[in-house]
Amino acid sequence: MTVSTSSWLREQARPVRRLLAAGVVAGGLQAVLVCIGAWLVAHVLARAVLAGAGLAGLWPCVAALVPLALARFALLLWQRRTTFDAGARVGDDVRGALERRMRQLGPRWAAQQSSGDIVTRCVDGVQALVPYYAGYLPQVALTAVVPLLILLAVWPADPWSALVLVLTAPLVPLFMVLVGGAAERASQRRWSRLRRMGARFMDALSGLTTLRLCRATAREEALLAASGEAYRRETMAVLRIAFLSALVLEFFATVSIAVLAVLIGFRLMWGTLGFEPGLFVLLLAPELFLPLRALGSQRHRRMEAAAAAEDLVALLAVAEGTTPGEEPAAPEPFEARRIALAFERVRFGYEPGRIVLHDLDLEVAAGTLVTLVGGSGSGKSTLFNLLMGFASPQGGRIRVNGRDLAALEPGSWRRHLSWVSQRAHVFHGSLRDNLLIAAPNADDAGLQRALQAASLQAVVARLPQGLDTPLGEHGHGLSGGERQRLALARAWLRDAPLLLLDEPVQHLDAATAATIDAAIDALAQGRTVIRIAHRLDRLADDARVAVLAEGRIVEQGLVGELRASRGAFARLLAADRAA
Repeated sequence: MTVSTSSWLREQARPVRRLLAAGVVAGGLQAVLVCIGAWLVAHVLARAVLAGAGLAGLWPCVAALVPLALARFALLLWQRRTTFDAGARVGDDVRGALERRMRQLGPRWAAQQSSGDIVTRCVDGVQALVPYYAGYLPQVALTAVVPLLILLAVWPADPWSALVLVLTAPLVPLFMVLVGGAAERASQRRWSRLRRMGARFMDALSGLTTLRLCRATAREEALLAASGEAYRRETMAVLRIAFLSALVLEFFATVSIAVLAVLIGFRLMWGTLGFEPGLFVLLLAPELFLPLRALGSQRHRRMEAAAAAEDLVALLAVAEGTTPGEEPAAPEPFEARRIALAFERVRFGYEPGRIVLHDLDLEVAAGTLVTLVGGSGSGKSTLFNLLMGFASPQGGRIRVNGRDLAALEPGSWRRHLSWVSQRAHVFHGSLRDNLLIAAPNADDAGLQRALQAASLQAVVARLPQGLDTPLGEHGHGLSGGERQRLALARAWLRDAPLLLLDEPVQHLDAATAATIDAAIDALAQGRTVIRIAHRLDRLADDARVAVLAEGRIVEQGLVGELRASRGAFARLLAADRAA
C-alpha cells in the first residue's frame, strides 16, 4: 500500500473519529469488566477451595458476576453498532465522492472507460472499505488499549507474570509483520483479477446480441469461465495465507499462555505465589492475547481495503485539466431567457497530436437555428460537448451573451439548455418517471402539454397503465421513434432557451422522421437551436448551415445558396446522395 493510499484511508476516518473512539472506549470498558470478573472468580474459588467458605458468604460475589456479564454484553453491542455505523458512513461518503467526481469528469470520460471496471470499483471497491473501518481500524486501537489495561491489572497481582506477558506478547504482531508482505501482494493480485473479470462480464452482457448473432457465445463463455477460475485461484491463495497465518498466531499465543501457566504452576508448588493471584493471572492471560489474535484475523480486511483504495484514489485523482497549484476562479451564476453564442478561435484535442477543433469561429444569434454539417470526425459532437461543459476549450473561448462560458457555474448554465441525441436513453422506471427527469416538479397539465407537443398522446393511450406503465431499461416496449418523441417531450418540459439536437431522426423511417421534424419545428420557436444533420437532402433551402471540415468552419450560409456555389456543402450533399 503506497503512502498516498495510507494517507487517503486515514483521511476518510476523520468524519467518523467520534464513532470509532466510542467503539474503542466500549472495548476498553469491556476489558475493565473482564479484569473485575476475573478477580471475582479467583476470589470466590480461593475462598471456597482453600478457606472452605460457604455459599452464604460468597453469594454477593457470585451474584455480582451476572450484572458484569450483562454490562459486558451491552458494551459489546454498543461497540459493534458504533463501529458498523462508522464503516457504513465512510462507505456512503466515498460513494458520494465517486459519484460527484464522475459527474465532474462527464460523459466523454465515461465513454472511454470500461463499464464493468467502473462498477467493480464503485460497488466492490467501496464495499471493501466498510469492514476496514468497522473492524480492522477499531481493532488496531483495541490491540493497544486492552493489553495495556490487562497488564496494569496483572502487575500489582504478580509482577513476574506481567513481565512474562510483556516479553511474549510481541511475538504475535512480529509474525504478522513478517507474513504481511506476501498476504498483501496476494490481495492486490486478487483485486486486479476481480476488476478484469467484472469488466469482461459487463462487456459480454452489453454485447450479448452481437455474440449471439456471430455465434461467439461459447468462446466468450469459455473466456469468462477461465477468468472466474483464475479469480478462484487468487482467492484461495489469499485464504491459504490467511488460514496459515492465523494458525501460527494461535500457536504463538497458546505457547505463550502455556509458558506462563507452567511458571505459575511451579511457583505455586514452591509457595512463592498465592493461589488467588495465580488464578487471577491465568484467567486474564487469554484475554491479553485475544485482541492480538483478533487483529491477525482482521488483517485480510486491511489488505482488501488497501487494494481497493489504490484504485479509488486513482479514480478520484483523474485530472480535469486544471494546472497543479492553480486555483480555479469562483464560478458565476447565469440567468437568461435568450441565448446568443460566439465561438472565438476555439481549439480542442482529445490527446496530443489529435486536434479536433482548429481555431473555430462561429456566431449563433439569439433565437436562430443553425445546422452543423460535416463528415465523420469533423468535430460536430465535440462542439456539443464543449457547449454542455463536458470538456473545456484548450484554446480560445466560447461566449454566452458576451460572457465566457468557462466562468459560468456549470449547474446554472446547464439549466439553460436541452439536448436531444440520436438515440434517446430511457431509464428503468415508468413513462412518467422518464418524463419527470427533465422537470421533477411538473404537474399533470404540463405533462399532457409535453405529450401533445411531441405527438406522444396516442402512444400513452395504448399503454396498459398510461403514464405509469413501467418501461424496461433502454426503452423496451417503445419503438425507436417513440423513444425519440419521449426525448422531445423532455425538452418541452425543460423549456430551456438553448436546444441542442444531435440528429434525432437519423435512424428513423421517413414517416416517423417527418412527425418528429414537425415537433422540433414547433419546439424551436423562440429558442436558439444548434442542430447536427447527416441527411442533407432533407434540409430546406432557407435553412442556415455551417459546414465543418478538419475542425474549422469552412462555409456558412443558406442551403439554397451553398448548393449552387458548388463548395464544401455541395460536395457533402453529393456524397450523401451517392450513399
